[in-house]
Amino acid sequence: MATTEPAVAIEVASIEDTSLLAFYRDMNAAERHTFWACASGWALDGMDFMIYPLVIGTIITLWKVDPGTAGLAGTVTLLASAVGGWLGGYVADRIGRVRTLQFTILWFSFFSLVCAIVQNFDQLLIARALLGLGFGGEWAAGAVLMGEAIRPQYRGRAVGSVQSGWAVGWGLAVLAQAILFSYLPAETAWRWMFVIGALPALLVFYLRRYVTEPEIAAATRAKQMASGDQPDGSAYLEAERK
Repeated sequence: MATTEPAVAIEVASIEDTSLLAFYRDMNAAERHTFWACASGWALDGMDFMIYPLVIGTIITLWKVDPGTAGLAGTVTLLASAVGGWLGGYVADRIGRVRTLQFTILWFSFFSLVCAIVQNFDQLLIARALLGLGFGGEWAAGAVLMGEAIRPQYRGRAVGSVQSGWAVGWGLAVLAQAILFSYLPAETAWRWMFVIGALPALLVFYLRRYVTEPEIAAATRAKQMASGDQPDGSAYLEAERK
């Protein structure tokens, strides 16, 4: 049985520095801007998700919602994020990673603000589901952006550090709850929690100013647009070899 040899040998990048923070010390300005944009996005995702579990007790009390039903909003948010991740990856291949990241951040920020003005639990459930689509898409676009912007020998440490931002976001949500519920009545404080969840929209200004599409993604899309081809894995691999 005949075997087919690969047309191009795979080049393995040497690991120049094995220390934990080597990836950050060796980054150029563009890579650092991308790193902090994605890390902030993950942190703000974590904050937006954690806000609801922190105010669920207040909502149960104010709206007389069954605890099981109230918990459904958290489940729906996560299920919607799975769909949002798939859609986010699809869109990122067509309009670019950075533009998709901007769009998804604006999306979940907007629906966090919607959560602050809903009038009943059914409306809140729908708003949380739509919010989940946004932060699921942000995960996908941010992960791909990091994978393409960071050099292979540092990629694992860089992406791992970015994903740690999720826990930072949880801490920010807890801090916001401690402050707001200390100074405002509960029936008002929970709404301001969701208002704070809309602040990630400000990150888009940073993205527009400092973060650019990775060279490999931009080159691949330019070639596809010139040839009229649809995005696929072979085009990406060909651009990477070059």
